[in-house]
Amino acid sequence: MFLSALREHARIYFVNPHKNVPREGQKSEYHAFQPSTSSPQGYGRQDLTFENQNYKGHGLSKGKEREGEWDFYWCDLSWLRENSDHTYMDEHVRISHFRNHYELTRKNYMVKNLKRFRKQLEREAGKLEAAKCDFFPKTFELPSEYHLFVEEFRKNPGITWIMKPVARSQGKGIFLFRRLKDIMDWRKDTRNSDDQKDDITVENYVAQRYIENPYLIGGRKFDLRVYVLVMSYIPLRAWLYRDGFARFSNTRFTLNSIDDQYVHLTNVAVQKTSPDYHPKKGSKWMLQRFRQYLASKHGPQAVETLFRDMDNIFIKSLQSVQKVIISDKHCFELYGYDILIDQDLKPWLLEVNASPSLTASSQEDYELKTCLLEDTLHVVDMEARLTGREKRVGGFDLMWNDGPVSREDGPPDLSGMGNFVTNTHLGCVNDRKKQLRQLFCSLQVQKKASS
Repeated sequence: MFLSALREHARIYFVNPHKNVPREGQKSEYHAFQPSTSSPQGYGRQDLTFENQNYKGHGLSKGKEREGEWDFYWCDLSWLRENSDHTYMDEHVRISHFRNHYELTRKNYMVKNLKRFRKQLEREAGKLEAAKCDFFPKTFELPSEYHLFVEEFRKNPGITWIMKPVARSQGKGIFLFRRLKDIMDWRKDTRNSDDQKDDITVENYVAQRYIENPYLIGGRKFDLRVYVLVMSYIPLRAWLYRDGFARFSNTRFTLNSIDDQYVHLTNVAVQKTSPDYHPKKGSKWMLQRFRQYLASKHGPQAVETLFRDMDNIFIKSLQSVQKVIISDKHCFELYGYDILIDQDLKPWLLEVNASPSLTASSQEDYELKTCLLEDTLHVVDMEARLTGREKRVGGFDLMWNDGPVSREDGPPDLSGMGNFVTNTHLGCVNDRKKQLRQLFCSLQVQKKASS
């Protein structure tokens, strides 16, 4: 298991928010991906134990035999809300979320920040630069923007809209509609519940224009899950993982039945309840397969353009919250981006997840997520082995380091005269094991030469 090496060095806790912070040497629950006989597919949850062990030679403090001592905390969001403001962390400690991550990962805040950033770009750099933020559908927050939504709705009668609760996941609470009556019924329900229970606030939703022309493969709708690791917001330092997957619906796409969640929602949590779901085959393609498919249908240049547009989504969305996220040096975040492609090969940002699912549904999924976690820990670098000048670590490529990172060595040429290519390889070959061997061998040689 990838954690075995780290157990030799660090006290690491992966926690269940419903339990107290474990004592050193106690078990803590973590969604691991070792084969489990209790799971139908053999990839279930498993408890791991991490003993109290100390870093050696990296300036990390020795463990004090009392509750709550740790070096690295892969915590749940609920733990973060309850503890982050009054938890003291030593210099070396790392935690897996930024304190106000919700500025990007709650659907309403994400849209609010993107709209604000777009206006800022238009004011400072012009409409052409601002247009680079046109990658999210027209969106309104309800109930606060209900009247603005109604005004927009009446301008375009007959189109499809989608309602999403701002703080729920796995497709819960989502529905499509075309009539204002449907939204008025929902508004009446929320008003009634608020009148009956004054202590319960109305749940906020976003009403978003539905992408009616999604790109289809085999007649089925899909979206992409892409992983972005942010180590710092000030300065912005972001890594893009080479692997990811496309999540497919199990039912052929049609706009004739907007009430069928198996047609319109690609979430695995929804699709696995479908009568057509095949537990062994699942409903995913790895991104390498997806990229090859598109290249065979549309040619390499069209695919390069599509993936470059996705790079733009990652960077612009992070920049939109750069000034509002609390950039604590102890924090990092592994985001799960959900991207939809339309028939014109235009990518749309659906949402960003602060805690992307790490549950494996197939052997491919298992391998992807264990490697993803291992490479995340390599980039976080609790053992202080990296120099800070690396542009690739395992499956992660550094795409932004207080500015765009070029695939070529040396400073990037941003004059417009050169052929600048961003250092991203999404959906490309991920020879991570070979790269890690070469990287750490090189680092060892450098260390010996300098000692």
